[in-house]
Amino acid sequence: MQQATELGQRERGKIWHRKPRASAAHGIIVNIVHNVVGYPSKIIRFLHVAFDATGDAFLAGDHQGNIYVFDLSRNSFKLVQRTGQACTALAFNLRRKTEYLVALADYSVKCFDTETKELVSWMKGHESTVSSISVDGSGRYAITTSLDTAQLWDLDTFQRKRKLNVNASVDIQKVYFLPLSNMILSCFKDDSIFAWESDTLHCKYQLPVPDESRIYYRSFAVTRDGRVLVAGGKSNFLHLWCLNTQQLQRIIQMPPKVRTVRHLEFLHDSFDGGSSQVVGVLSQDGIMRFINIQTCKLLFDIGSLDNGISVAVLSPNGHYVAAVLEDGSLTIYSVRALTQELNKPPPPLVKIIADREKTEDSKNVSVPSGLKMRVLSATVERPRRGKPAGREIRARILKPSGSNSEDKENELPAGLNKKRLQALLKEFGEYPEKYRMFIWRSLLQLPENHAAFSSLTDKGTHPAYRGIHKKYPIKSQKLLRILQRLCSAMAHWSTIFSEVSYLPLLAFPFVKLFQNNQLIGFEVVATVLVNWCQHWFEYFPNPPINLLGMIENILAHHDKELLQHLVNHNITSQSYAWPLLETLFSEVLTRGEWLKLFDNIFSNHPSFLLMAVAAYLICSRAPLLHCDIKEDLENFFHHRNNLDLEAVIKETYHLMETTPDDVHPKNMLDDFVPLTKGQYPIFNKYPKFILNYQTQERERIWQEELKYLKERQLTHELQAKSVRRQAENAAWYRQQELLKEAEQQRRKILQEEEQKLVEQRVRLAAVNRELKIKELQVLDAARKRFLKYQQEQQKSELRRLDDEIDRKIALRDKETAALIQDIEVRNMELETQRRILEQQLAKEQEAVRQGVKGQLDINWIKADVEEKEFKNQLEMDQHPDVEEYKNTIGELAGINQLTNNKDWQSQMLNRQREYSLDWKKSEAEMSRLASESKKNEARLLDMMNELEDKQWTEFAAKTCQQGEDSGAAWRRQMLPDGGDEVSEFSDHHHPFVRLYDSRTNCPTKQERDLTLGSRDQRPTSLCLNDISFDSSVQLSLDRGRMDLERKEHELMAGVRELRQKLATRARRRYSPNSIPDSTTLNCRVTE
Repeated sequence: MQQATELGQRERGKIWHRKPRASAAHGIIVNIVHNVVGYPSKIIRFLHVAFDATGDAFLAGDHQGNIYVFDLSRNSFKLVQRTGQACTALAFNLRRKTEYLVALADYSVKCFDTETKELVSWMKGHESTVSSISVDGSGRYAITTSLDTAQLWDLDTFQRKRKLNVNASVDIQKVYFLPLSNMILSCFKDDSIFAWESDTLHCKYQLPVPDESRIYYRSFAVTRDGRVLVAGGKSNFLHLWCLNTQQLQRIIQMPPKVRTVRHLEFLHDSFDGGSSQVVGVLSQDGIMRFINIQTCKLLFDIGSLDNGISVAVLSPNGHYVAAVLEDGSLTIYSVRALTQELNKPPPPLVKIIADREKTEDSKNVSVPSGLKMRVLSATVERPRRGKPAGREIRARILKPSGSNSEDKENELPAGLNKKRLQALLKEFGEYPEKYRMFIWRSLLQLPENHAAFSSLTDKGTHPAYRGIHKKYPIKSQKLLRILQRLCSAMAHWSTIFSEVSYLPLLAFPFVKLFQNNQLIGFEVVATVLVNWCQHWFEYFPNPPINLLGMIENILAHHDKELLQHLVNHNITSQSYAWPLLETLFSEVLTRGEWLKLFDNIFSNHPSFLLMAVAAYLICSRAPLLHCDIKEDLENFFHHRNNLDLEAVIKETYHLMETTPDDVHPKNMLDDFVPLTKGQYPIFNKYPKFILNYQTQERERIWQEELKYLKERQLTHELQAKSVRRQAENAAWYRQQELLKEAEQQRRKILQEEEQKLVEQRVRLAAVNRELKIKELQVLDAARKRFLKYQQEQQKSELRRLDDEIDRKIALRDKETAALIQDIEVRNMELETQRRILEQQLAKEQEAVRQGVKGQLDINWIKADVEEKEFKNQLEMDQHPDVEEYKNTIGELAGINQLTNNKDWQSQMLNRQREYSLDWKKSEAEMSRLASESKKNEARLLDMMNELEDKQWTEFAAKTCQQGEDSGAAWRRQMLPDGGDEVSEFSDHHHPFVRLYDSRTNCPTKQERDLTLGSRDQRPTSLCLNDISFDSSVQLSLDRGRMDLERKEHELMAGVRELRQKLATRARRRYSPNSIPDSTTLNCRVTE
């Protein structure tokens, strides 16, 4: 019944819990299912499988991106990666054994490490699904193939070296490396196949396309030697190509059930030299059939129609087939179980006619018991695997019955002949490397008892060899495990081997040689121990003195001088012969020499090994005779020496032939006896009483040791109790003394602590004082820094105020200059108007003069007229006339009107003179007030200077003087002539008065004089009815007074504002303590 393993959510575990035994019927070792936990019917399907170079471990990837490593030799699996997406191809045979390549569904290829589970590299470049990954034999280069391109990668740098692009009409089928060559084979979907050199990528050749029998290639396989290519496709035909000749060698037709070939792969064999003869063909029905390409016979098949195979991969060592079934499960097949029937020896090709009596007695027996079938190598060859037993017999040789004993001795399994092999060995000195293991297996007639060996290994590691890694620290863990397993199996087979200390040394060469087949290694070691190690254990645990004596006798017979030299230096046979025997020459020979030596040992009588030791000593006589130091002589047999092995072998044969029978070991050793088939023989050729005695002694020693340990434990307990009591008493007294000492110490400590406390208080007070001083210093520094900061701020503020005052003064100067220019322009205009008025007045005065003159003339005329009238009146008195009287009355009225006008004009002139006098009085009053303000300001400045002289330094005085100078300059600008006479305010050149006149739009005295004229200039010449008289002349005297008062208030306000600015500047420039006094003083002065 086949075993089934469910992975579930486990990330590591065992593949099987009971070692499986695959049957020849189906060959299944185990079926692995990755099911979903909680849903047994739901299976996570496996997609691809890839074996490593050894063939004992393989990778498997499922459609969820989980990558598992299954190690069949260690019976373990583990999850090494979760990629998160389905894999499309795998490769596990890289140069670094723990790394592998996986192609993913996103068209990328990643390299991971199975030990660290880390991403090593990420290779991109494909634009479609990567269908295959091929790695060359060295493991350095890899080819990834998709439909449209194939890319060559360097796995040392993970860089792309070359890229193969194809036409859009022809897709790539597969590109891969040919084994044992530097060739790359590219197969396309149009059945064209090209071979390229991997170094230069030059096309080496192209296989011709078979037009007649075109089968549309879809799958390809190449033998391990790279000579034969098998291609299959959409038919049941297989094309067998010879790559050396580039010719189609054969066309094989599969059974009618096969319509399409999905996959092809050769089954590798250890003894075929790479020219594989069996190919596995996976067809559309899910069954993989294995056929022999030479005989075209179907050997066996795997799979079923119900649950067919979708993907199948064969291990490189040809032991396993990993197949992914259609339901997504993974099945492991054993090739050995499937080929068990095929590996049976073929029927005899040469039959011997026996005597009548024996023939008649054996009529009903299929194979005569008294006959031994034998193949003559001269004329008979072993049939190829898969060919029927009834092939044509090329020769039949009849042997007489007297030769039965000789035939029995020389007959070997698999149709080999021992004498022929010995002749071949004597001719070439060694067996062919390719067939050596096969010949050894035939010479030793190994039974290959799988069940018996499994029963031994299932017992586990023997206690005697659990610590073998400490005594033999082998670098390779695999070899160490195999050695431990083999030695444990030997110990379970016979008890003596658990006590033999040199068994690992003896077995290690065979373990290293048969590390991939532990059964063969075990049986080879067992055969060597049974036959070539006869009488080794008779003097156990001592070396085999009898065999060493044989070697010494042989040496004494053939080279007495050498033996005497060794004896003279106290070198016994245990020093020069036993090291060679217990290691089977592995310490003194190289691998090739050791294999050549054992080719001869296995082909001869067991006494050949002892003769080889004597021959080695005789061939080394020259360096041994020159060596006089015992240590050097002993080391000689533990190191490799410059010795010709062919001479040693030749000398061994010479000793085998020339040694007399009385000293020849052949008479004391039995002939070769192979191991029995089915069960291994009982090995009891050792002194049981010694072993039993050793076991009993060991048990007695163990019991005595236990008893001694118990007694010692009791003694220790009693001693511990007494010691504990003494310790308790001593501890009590010591505790009392310690208490007293502790009390005294506590008192001293208290005193010291009090003293320390006082000192600490003193130090604390000093520290506090220092801290306070430092704090005061810090505060003082901070205050100084703050004062400095304040001074800098005040200086910067003063500079800013000075700049502001300078800016405002400059602005005011500019405004004043502009106003002066405007006033000058206005004066010019007034002067022009004055001149025009003067001209007008002159004209009017001339007109008045002319009028007065005319009036005088008229008056004179009137006087004349009046005189005449008077005369006429007088006359009229005498002669009265009414009309004349009316005219005279009218003229008198006109004269009266002119007189009234003159009087009104005189009144207006008088009023103008009074207004002029009032204006002069107001100007005088304003001059008086301005002079008083100047005097008060002078007194204020004097008092401020006194305070500055008392409180500030020369720098502050200098700064104050600069401010005073700037104030004086401003006053000089505002009042250019300082505090002079009051009459200066009435000068028409004074800008301040002119400024206020321009602001109030009030006519000045000059303008009024220009407009109205003075009383002295125009006494009686102003015409009252003149229409060009200025309207400002008509302003009332009350309005003039109001203007004067307003100007006075404005002047006083300007003075107060000036004082406030000066006080503010002084407050900012000097300290806060002195500023309030000056401010109060300013306020008092202002009041």
